[in-house]
Amino acid sequence: MNNTCIFVDADACPVKNEIFKLGKLFEIKIVMVASFDHSLKNEDGVENIQVDRSDQSADLYISNHITANDILVTHDFGLASICLGKGAKVVSPRGKFYSTHSIDFLLENRHESAKKRRNGQYGKGPKPFTKEDRNIFLQTMTNFLKDLQEI
Repeated sequence: MNNTCIFVDADACPVKNEIFKLGKLFEIKIVMVASFDHSLKNEDGVENIQVDRSDQSADLYISNHITANDILVTHDFGLASICLGKGAKVVSPRGKFYSTHSIDFLLENRHESAKKRRNGQYGKGPKPFTKEDRNIFLQTMTNFLKDLQEI
């Protein structure tokens, strides 16, 4: 696990503090990537990368630097798809791991939702992030990193 890194799509990530704890606990490097519009907390074992504010700058940085040994935390299905294609493990801030099978369905749903919005049909949006979501993420990642250590 020495060469494994956790990349974080940090602009809107609600579980940064949990990721810091996991990094310390498992002695794993963390790379937080965010635009200059977001402030990043300096922590031991964390590399903060700030990119310009253009729409896809953080995604481009992550997709250009992530490897098959790494883990990505994101809720962005497009970025998840790219990183899965590179062999990385990808998990949402709600603790759900994406797979090459599930990502196609998620991208299709995103596309259909965008078409509906263009036609004036708006849904409710994502449900609010809860303390339970935070706990599920922490438990899922802890178990995953424990399993990774044993390999």
